[in-house]
Amino acid sequence: MPTEPAFSPAAERNKQPILDVLRQLLPAQGRALELASGTGQHAAWFAAHLPEWTWLPSDAQDALFPSITAHAAAAHLRNVQPPRLLDVLAEHWLADDAAGQAPRFELIYCANMLHIAPWACCVALMRGAARHLAPGGVLVTYGPYLEDGVHTSEGNRAFDQSLRAQDPAWGIRRREAVEREAEHAGLQLAARHAMPANNLLLVWARPAP
Repeated sequence: MPTEPAFSPAAERNKQPILDVLRQLLPAQGRALELASGTGQHAAWFAAHLPEWTWLPSDAQDALFPSITAHAAAAHLRNVQPPRLLDVLAEHWLADDAAGQAPRFELIYCANMLHIAPWACCVALMRGAARHLAPGGVLVTYGPYLEDGVHTSEGNRAFDQSLRAQDPAWGIRRREAVEREAEHAGLQLAARHAMPANNLLLVWARPAP
């Protein structure tokens, strides 16, 4: 019998607002690598509405790979590749090609990972993205952030406390700290989009030479 796909209410709520920004940001076609794909709802939704894009979902564990595949199959999508195991902390995310070159992507997309992972994952995310971005490509991160000089909602404050209670290495990250790590990797914050439920969509790119 077909696998029943997993369902995330949060992913269902935010998939359209995120897609609206991606449509403004991205060219008509390209290759996308999604990190921490989770249930696969985002992969299926974005691939269905960006049909000229090839979408490669990935995650550090394969427990939800059947769900990712099921969401893509339910939408009859041919532009979603089989999910890959990918640990952002690994030195090499994906195998080099026959010419010894790292695979390149016009979009690297990572939603709701930074606050439920150790800080080392943020460092590794920026370094790995810089290695795998094609010329002109962008890294897009989505989720809650704290910002200097910007009022923190009570909801985010409570969420941050609950995360740190679960694991002291977790917690909502300060945007300025993430920005410093991006700059160390050669990426700069190109755009900041305020999103529903006190989230931010941040666009990171290599500065033009």
